[in-house]
Amino acid sequence: METPTVSPLQTGAPITALKIKRIESIDLLRGIIMIIMALDHVRDYFHAYSYYYDPMDLQHTSGPIFFTRWISHYCAPNFMLLAGISACLYGLKNGRKALSTFLFTRGLWLVIVELFIITLAWTFNPHYQVFILQVIWAFGLSMMALGLLVYLPRPVLLLLSLALMFGHNMLDGIHVAGDNIPAFLWSVLHEPNFSGFRFGNSNVVIGYPVIPYIGIISFGFCLGNLFTSEIAANDRKRTLRNLGLGAILLFIVLRWTNTYGNPSPWVEQKNFLFTVFSFVNTTKYPPSLLFILMTIGPALLFLAYAERPLNKISSAAAVFGRVPMFFYLLHIPLIHGMGVLAAMMTGHPASDMVNFTNWVTANPQLKGYGFTLPIVYLIWIVVLVMLYPLCLRFSEYKRAHQANKKWLSYF
Repeated sequence: METPTVSPLQTGAPITALKIKRIESIDLLRGIIMIIMALDHVRDYFHAYSYYYDPMDLQHTSGPIFFTRWISHYCAPNFMLLAGISACLYGLKNGRKALSTFLFTRGLWLVIVELFIITLAWTFNPHYQVFILQVIWAFGLSMMALGLLVYLPRPVLLLLSLALMFGHNMLDGIHVAGDNIPAFLWSVLHEPNFSGFRFGNSNVVIGYPVIPYIGIISFGFCLGNLFTSEIAANDRKRTLRNLGLGAILLFIVLRWTNTYGNPSPWVEQKNFLFTVFSFVNTTKYPPSLLFILMTIGPALLFLAYAERPLNKISSAAAVFGRVPMFFYLLHIPLIHGMGVLAAMMTGHPASDMVNFTNWVTANPQLKGYGFTLPIVYLIWIVVLVMLYPLCLRFSEYKRAHQANKKWLSYF
């Protein structure tokens, strides 16, 4: 087939001759992301250390504790990147207008889910004393923004995505103080607020400002054409490999020189291992340029080399990647519910796992609660084993009925 000279997203019309099939490497990477994310959330609800110190605090942490938290940094930016790639593939199949509508409505749905379903799962408090606006919130707002940005010519969108990712750290020096609407809006855009904003009887905590995430999802969207049948596998592999290596190299150079791209520099520590920890301890809230390069670079390399038949282990991981929203909505209340039981079994009232107005590990009543890191890993495995058959069944149902049940595309 001759390569078209005009993208279907630029004309707004779907190209039916273009074959777009489910890409297992994307499902596999997304599944690995969900698995790692679950470990981080189990750590929040079960690790005794987390109720005293930040696992990234080099003055107190250990190698295993630091790594357990640090590896989870790869989740949010790459989940957003894959969402952009998937949006492009959806648009190639259905046309730009349908894509724009889908992105806006699905983004709005995710914002509502974060506010009223996921918040309840995090807190188990139906009085909504706290709204914790995290990755699903940022994901929703970024999708809504992309729903408008898809009308831009592809080169313009690519430049915009790079400008947002590379340039947003220039805004680090801007602060809007107070508990007011301007401060809230600036927090939504760029500056997180973990203390929260008071709205009536509720505290609204913003952990995921959206400017860099809009850049990441837009960049993923621009990469999407690489995954069509119009691009030879070797060409796709070479492009992804070069982008991945380039991102990693740029991260190393910028981080080594401490010139730009992260609010806090790395410094020499008490030994080589902790110096490495300082080097890779980049800012997540919001994701700095170096955080983005550090996390997306390896993911692009993974996509470059993961296009091969799945084995039993990778097939199991890909199951979680085919139904990420379903997994997300299940794993939080499951982990939290197990945490309530664990707290009660160790002498704490259940209310200690419910009555908090920020984050569970910030609840002073839970100091002294928790378990060692090996127990955390064991609970994590139990959670995955419990969720796997449910995700497998839903994945099979989704595959069989998605053509005539459009609501399934929202999961």
